[in-house]
Amino acid sequence: MLVTTLLLAAVGFAMLVIALTTGSVIWAWGCIAVCIVGAVVLLVSALADRKGTPVDNSGDSNNSAGSRHRDT
Repeated sequence: MLVTTLLLAAVGFAMLVIALTTGSVIWAWGCIAVCIVGAVVLLVSALADRKGTPVDNSGDSNNSAGSRHRDT
């Protein structure tokens, strides 16, 4: 999900540059929308990581290679 967030940030930045160079408000609103979506994706990813539940399960039933253990 971090890759998705970084991709959305890059798209948002590109839309911001386009909005500033063309002076179009539509591009600026698009940039705001993409940034909000990116923030929501980052928040969901952070909350899922805090719980310890995997967010993206790519069909693997064996999660022993990527699992993290916390000592509490």
